[in-house]
Amino acid sequence: MSEAEFLAAYDPRAYPAVAVTVDVVALTIRGGGLRVLLIRRGEQPYAGRWSLPGGFIQPGEDLPQAAARELAEETGLSDRVHIEQLASYGAPDRDPRMRVVSVSYLAFAPDLPDPRAGTDASEAAWHPVGGTPELAFDHDRILAHGLERARGKLEYTPLATAFAGDTFTISELRGVYETVWGVPLHAGNFHRKILSVPGFVESTGETTESGGARGGPRAKLYRAGDARLLHPALLRPAREETIR
Repeated sequence: MSEAEFLAAYDPRAYPAVAVTVDVVALTIRGGGLRVLLIRRGEQPYAGRWSLPGGFIQPGEDLPQAAARELAEETGLSDRVHIEQLASYGAPDRDPRMRVVSVSYLAFAPDLPDPRAGTDASEAAWHPVGGTPELAFDHDRILAHGLERARGKLEYTPLATAFAGDTFTISELRGVYETVWGVPLHAGNFHRKILSVPGFVESTGETTESGGARGGPRAKLYRAGDARLLHPALLRPAREETIR
């Protein structure tokens, strides 16, 4: 049998139907705290419950396209967002409608305005990490995996710059690490470690307009460098420690 003959006779109904969705763990730093973007579901199942943004992929749509579309449709967020694949989830009972496999994505963005709900979301809001309500489906598990991935990637990639905006000071970058990791870091040692990693950050040649509330010297401004991996890595300290 040729391939053309095989495909002409092939019946996909011989196998159980499986749907594919995408779910997005979108993180940002607002008000000095780590926040995750949640939507309140406007439709069944789990109507009225909070969940991660996401939905079914459309015909002819690739997974990254679906993740970006769902994030934009349900929250209005589309610009200045770094997005990457996180993991896949396929437990048979994870969705009460039918067998649904979800491919999750992790998104990072600097401080953004309040999102707007759209499509099947009745509300969208940034929630403090550690203070989220119980989520629909298995989204609590997906969120936990997303947070651990983000915290781990700060050790060996320049991901922290995705939270910091186009330009930033070393102090602001340290604030990103402290917020995501949840531990205080020694300012001087952190500054030396950051500048010792080739390609992590590069100077813009400019400084802040003022020295801050204490009237100190103006701080140098930096932007993300061209490094894709950090060597040496910035290992995450335990909660009772600081970077040494």
